[in-house]
Amino acid sequence: MIKEEILEVNAEIGSVHSILNVASDPVAGITLAHGAGAGMQHEFMAEMANAWSAMGLHVLRFQFPYMEAGGFRTDRPPIALATIDAALKWMHQQYPELPVFASGKSFGGRMSSMYAAKHSFPWLRGLIYLGFPLHGAGKPSRDRAKHLPDITIPQLYLQGERDSLADIALIREVCSELDQTTLIEYQMADHSFIRPLKSGFTREQTMQQLAMDSFNWIKEVMTN
Repeated sequence: MIKEEILEVNAEIGSVHSILNVASDPVAGITLAHGAGAGMQHEFMAEMANAWSAMGLHVLRFQFPYMEAGGFRTDRPPIALATIDAALKWMHQQYPELPVFASGKSFGGRMSSMYAAKHSFPWLRGLIYLGFPLHGAGKPSRDRAKHLPDITIPQLYLQGERDSLADIALIREVCSELDQTTLIEYQMADHSFIRPLKSGFTREQTMQQLAMDSFNWIKEVMTN
C-alpha cells in the first residue's frame, strides 16, 4: 500500500510532501532521501521503495524543500538536516515498535550522514548510502568524508565501481578507516547504478541486487 503524507518540518521551513510505502509484515522502517537532481517520485526512488516494502520495510520518501518549491539549487545543510530530522522522527512516532534506518541517494545520503554525525537515538540503527558523493565529478577528494568518523551507528555504502562522484579507490580507503562500516561494490556501475550491456546485468537485476544487499545488511544489524 502507498500513502501520501504531509511532513511538517518546522514553523520556519513549513511542510513538504512525502510518500509512505507500507509493508504488510514490517521488520523496520527506513527513510529514503532523494538526490540533488531528481525528487522522491523519480524512477530509481520508486523502484527502491517498492522493492524494500515488498521485503518488509516501511519506506518514507520525502521532498527536500527546494525540490518541493520546484527549485534546482539544493538546500543549505541546516534546512536539509531539519527535513531529515522530521522524516526520521515521523517514522519513529508512527511505528515506535520498529527500528529505523536512514538512507539516501547521493545528496540525500550525504545529508543523512551529516545528520547522523550530529544526532543519535536508540531507535536509529543504521545508514545506507545509495552512491555516496565523496567528491565532485572527476575531482577526486576526501573532503566530504571528514564528518564520517563522528557517526556511531553502522553504515552501508553501496557504490558503483565507475562512479564519477566517488573514486572507488578513495571510497575503499575511507570505508576501511570507519568502524561498523560495510562497502558493497557493483561492477561496471556508474553513479546512477547504470551498467553497460556487456556487464551481463539488466537494470532490474541491479535494482534487485541493491534492495536485497541492503535488506540483508539491515537484518544483520538488527541481530547484533
